[in-house]
Amino acid sequence: MAKIAFTAGRVRGFRCPIDKDQAFLWDADTKGLGLRATHAGQPSYVFQSEYQSKTIRLTIGSPKAWTIPLAQQKARELQRQIDEGRDPREVKAARTAADLATRETDRNHSAIVAEVWAVYTAERRPHWGARHYKDHIDKAFAGGQRFKRGAGTTRAGPLFPLMALTLRELDATTVEEWAAKEAQTRPTSARLAWRLLKGFLGWCAEQPAYAKLLSGNPAKTKKTREALGKAGVKQDALLREQLPAWFTAVQQIGNPAIAAYLQVLLLTGARPGEVMTLRWEDLNTQWKGVTIRDKVEGERIIPLTPYVWVLIATLPKRNKWIFSSPTAESGHLTEPTYPHTMACKTAGLDGLTLNGLRRSFKSLTEWLEIPAGVVAQLMGHKPSATAEKHYTVRPLDLLRVHHERIEAWILEQGDVQFDATASGGVLRVVV
Repeated sequence: MAKIAFTAGRVRGFRCPIDKDQAFLWDADTKGLGLRATHAGQPSYVFQSEYQSKTIRLTIGSPKAWTIPLAQQKARELQRQIDEGRDPREVKAARTAADLATRETDRNHSAIVAEVWAVYTAERRPHWGARHYKDHIDKAFAGGQRFKRGAGTTRAGPLFPLMALTLRELDATTVEEWAAKEAQTRPTSARLAWRLLKGFLGWCAEQPAYAKLLSGNPAKTKKTREALGKAGVKQDALLREQLPAWFTAVQQIGNPAIAAYLQVLLLTGARPGEVMTLRWEDLNTQWKGVTIRDKVEGERIIPLTPYVWVLIATLPKRNKWIFSSPTAESGHLTEPTYPHTMACKTAGLDGLTLNGLRRSFKSLTEWLEIPAGVVAQLMGHKPSATAEKHYTVRPLDLLRVHHERIEAWILEQGDVQFDATASGGVLRVVV
């Protein structure tokens, strides 16, 4: 190969001949340093030498970025690696990997809680129910959006003040100060947010990228627990004598899906999210059963009682959801709390929550002396005794005997006249 001393003019004027795909110009002063030109792009410095009896070639860079002295210095460095028995390609790959690791470490060290929270919720979402996922979104919500009803804007979630911190800043002291502040204005919401935060930090501790940024789980401290206090025992439940007023108010709700949803919630004792996400395919009209996706056992089958079936049968089939909503992104009801609250105020029953309807179902069955195991199986509670867990098997038809008795009694106490033997059922509210 002919070699010439590289000068700025020679490098700048070097072009690939029109009859060749590529051309090389070799430096007479530096072993292995060359200039490669093609028709497709700008010339670039290259290094070519022999390693273990094989020719290797590496690109150094463009003459626009590399001066001749720098390119010569780089070529000498690469030749020294060969003289020392090292493959320059492997050295470059190792350095690239080390640089990437360093940048990744730097990036993780400056990771913002909000960014890691988004990764966490996206990864865990397939393992959560819709309500649990929504809690994670709501508690970290920035707020500031206008209310759909009335004036004003939404309030930021209790976890939002922590979202702007780096993960390294989320230490025990910071969490304790956050807990003390939130407990003053919204302790119930803060306690749920704290449980979500503990789960999040536990997940971070299991991730190699974030584990070194935390010292244990900073949310698990005695001071934080004491600041948030213990949740009080929920007592909201319908009394027997309150049933007529409740049924009357709920049946006057303008949205048929919400009115039906609330009544099904009371008459099945299921969790609010379980009823909200019922699908038409979950109904077995032949054997009169309903498959409920259970957070404890995976799923359970309860009887499709006559009144519940009439309520469901009157709803429109807009999509796969029984309690569908044409305005909700999910396609099903998501926020029936407000209509229920308004109905309860009309009936003079302030403070009754959706979960209070599930509590009402359990409380009202006490009047009928229904076996505790039957009620637990209908509601999806874990068996509480060895006999229940291992020796008692109640098929659907046996559950139906008890469940239809419960439904008939609640309707009777609520002054709701319903003829289960009539074709399709006859529904009438007695005021």
